Parts: sequence; structure tokens; C-alpha cells
Amino acid sequence: MSTSTILKWITGACEAFLGIPFLGGIFILANGWVPLIVMFFLHVITLVLSVRAGENKYGSITGIITSIIGWIPVVGMIMHIITALLSFVDAGLSSKQNKTKVY
Repeated sequence: MSTSTILKWITGACEAFLGIPFLGGIFILANGWVPLIVMFFLHVITLVLSVRAGENKYGSITGIITSIIGWIPVVGMIMHIITALLSFVDAGLSSKQNKTKVY
């Protein structure tokens, strides 16, 4: 499994946590919006690694957008959930793609 695929699973799990109603919002507010900044950079790193590996990148792009607008209460929660789902699908497809590659 490539590094970018592992990061997609990790960012998907983090986004899923941040998308939990109230709990994700409380976590973000309690930490002064730092989780959004951390997620932004994690998505950028994942995007760069995905581009280098020739893998799908829509989960990371959506994550970057989510990190930027995630401070809006209800919109942020919905975007975190959507990004988590996209990241999981992206990671699953990347895992499958890596298994079928011939080196």
C-alpha cells in the first residue's frame, strides 16, 4: 500500500470524526480551529503524493476545500462527512489500483 493511500485512509478517518454532529464541532472549537489547519496541510501532502503516484486526488481536493470552509457550523459538518466518504472511496480505489499494477 502506498503512502498516499495510507494518508487517504487516515484523513478519511479524521474527517469522519470531525463530521460527527456536535462532537466534531466541539473538538474544533475547543482547539481554536487548529484541527482545520492540520487537516488542510494533511490534505495538501496527500494531494502531492497522490499526484506523484498517479492516483485519484478528488478526496484530497475536497478535503482542502472543506478545511477552508469548515468553520461554518452546519456546512462544515456536511462537508466533513462528504469528504470522509470521498476519501474512503478514493483510498479503496487506490488500494485496488495498486494491487493490479504490474511493476
